[in-house]
Amino acid sequence: MSATGQRPSETSTEEPGIRLFLCGDVMTGRGIDQVLPAPCNPAIYETYLRSAVDYVRLAERAHGPIPWPVDLFYIWGVALDEFRRAQPHVRIINLETAITHSSDYVAKCINYRMSPKNASCLAAAGIDCCVLANNHVLDWGGAGLLETLSTLDDLRIGRVGAGRDRAEAEAPAVLDAGGEGRVLVFALAMPTSGTPAGWAAGPRRAGVNFLPDLASARVHEVAEQIVGVKRPGDVAILSLHWGPNWGYEVTAAERQFAHALIDEADVSVVYGHSSHHPKPIEVYRNRLILYGCGDFINDYEGIAGYADFRGDLRPMYFVRIDPVSRDLLALEIVPLQAHRFRLVYPSTRDVEWLLARLELECRSLATGVKRQDDGTIGLTWPRA
Repeated sequence: MSATGQRPSETSTEEPGIRLFLCGDVMTGRGIDQVLPAPCNPAIYETYLRSAVDYVRLAERAHGPIPWPVDLFYIWGVALDEFRRAQPHVRIINLETAITHSSDYVAKCINYRMSPKNASCLAAAGIDCCVLANNHVLDWGGAGLLETLSTLDDLRIGRVGAGRDRAEAEAPAVLDAGGEGRVLVFALAMPTSGTPAGWAAGPRRAGVNFLPDLASARVHEVAEQIVGVKRPGDVAILSLHWGPNWGYEVTAAERQFAHALIDEADVSVVYGHSSHHPKPIEVYRNRLILYGCGDFINDYEGIAGYADFRGDLRPMYFVRIDPVSRDLLALEIVPLQAHRFRLVYPSTRDVEWLLARLELECRSLATGVKRQDDGTIGLTWPRA
């Protein structure tokens, strides 16, 4: 594959199972917001740069002109072709951007916001659910969060992990899998990802569904929340914004927590994110654990540092779940790459790099990856 190449157009809709799309962090603020049709005020409050437009200039310096303003479909690039091919029943992203015109920024290193008028870019990709339990959704204060919630509601896009109070923040998103049953998404954010404890939703305070640690008592609390909502046949996804931005380590506590939620709450997918690159993948009792999905959309092109992690590579994760057992049937990874604020196909060499890296990192978790005939990457594991 290459930046301008095209993948086969055959669909996989005849394959059995509930088909899910998952990805890493979607940061449609700052430079991305500026190239879309109706951006926010570009003022930002960083020590590095003072205008979001500067991030557009960095990307153009690295890869060439961006034809801005772009339309609402532009940033998704060839991901739209992959959606048409795979036809997932449910499309879920971690939205790490407040949707607001609020100027009440929180004093922190980086603040992401996108204009509510640009939020239709999420609908353009058919996104069904935005995870909001992360360390950027309150970058522009409580008013920014409330505008984010109302904007997604107006677009009829599901949301989870943040709310006007604790009950709303804890409530799952309930998604229809096209006649195959219900998909429930639960979402939590941890301090290890940079989410402040002060952002935790309260009985009468807007905020995120905050998980302070991975102690065994927390396992039981989260499991009770999930079990209390699940019906027979539901597929449960637990989204966790956890861990640092860089590094492949999966801690023993993270593994124990993921395993325990599968054991106690019958979770089908543990959907981890925060790292700016893909982390190891595990299958435990035929249930999928994505410890870190990497990034999917952001304005990082042209920013120096951490090049060895290849954060420019942006995987799409297509998951198939057995609707009866709720076990993992297959995981297909489609490697994409960021280029001029758009997702394109990477070169064969880049795909081989990602394949080798995933193979190395997954080995200790008894999973493997293989290059498939169509250029995608498939997951292999010993069936329980």
